[in-house]
Amino acid sequence: MHRIVALVRPPQSTFELSCAAEVFGVERPGLPTRYAFGVCTETPGPVATRAGYDMLVTDGLDALDRADTVVVPGWLPTDEPPSPAVVRALRRAHARGARVVSICSGVFALAHAGLLDGRQATTHWGHAQAFAARFPTIRVDPDVLYVDHGDVATSAGAGAGIDLCLHLVRSDQGARYAAQVARSMVMPPHREGGQLQYAAPPHPEQFDGTLAPLLEWATGRLGELVTTAELAARAGLSTRTLARRFADQLGTSPGQWLLAQRISAARELLEGSDLPLDAVARRVGLSSATNLRRRFLGALGTTPGAYRRAFRATSR
Repeated sequence: MHRIVALVRPPQSTFELSCAAEVFGVERPGLPTRYAFGVCTETPGPVATRAGYDMLVTDGLDALDRADTVVVPGWLPTDEPPSPAVVRALRRAHARGARVVSICSGVFALAHAGLLDGRQATTHWGHAQAFAARFPTIRVDPDVLYVDHGDVATSAGAGAGIDLCLHLVRSDQGARYAAQVARSMVMPPHREGGQLQYAAPPHPEQFDGTLAPLLEWATGRLGELVTTAELAARAGLSTRTLARRFADQLGTSPGQWLLAQRISAARELLEGSDLPLDAVARRVGLSSATNLRRRFLGALGTTPGAYRRAFRATSR
């Protein structure tokens, strides 16, 4: 059982805490429970929230010593550094091998603890400039959804926290398990960390129609040669309008979205079947084992064969 502990502080964002709690802390019928979720705070007792009520937190910082993953779901106000006790607890958890994760403004706590020095990180676009000025040794990228270094991971604004948490489940438990969690949350199973944040409110015309029927249609035909032109024709749009719609609503291009779905489907087949690589490639529309290897390496930094071996080794 993987132990997740969220470190909260007043005034706590209830949404950012719920990002982690919903992904890691809910038992789902038909799905084996792989995570134990808990919450701690520096001074146990009532913790004020930004929603206007207090929540009772009974565990103190020593709970971080028992965590496999520590989540900091926001840190407000951002100009108040964590206490020496919190800094020591975060450093101690990281030093013994716990994964440390921030959602949105939680990255400020990780930075004060020195866990991001010389590394890339992200946060909500509205905090990025102040963060970069305060921590010049950290390379802040305000345009991505999340950055995962393995031992430390950071996400952008609150919604991107869900994306990061689902990404971590995918890394821990595999694509099939993560897809089942996402499905129960009525969420997309996976958004790549490099997708753009929305740095300004979208124009109303960007949401005058939904892409959902088109995405569902395309997902059901990954084994076929579905082109951007065919997607546009199916949606009754020009290819340029379709590209703009994808960029506005999904933060990516139709071609990149299709490739991500093919890679995701390939991961599930590699995890759950003994199909040869050529067969996997054909089923997900990547034509050949050679193309599958090239695309897989570009997207995940590993080969399909290595991925299959690693997943099966961790699943035993």
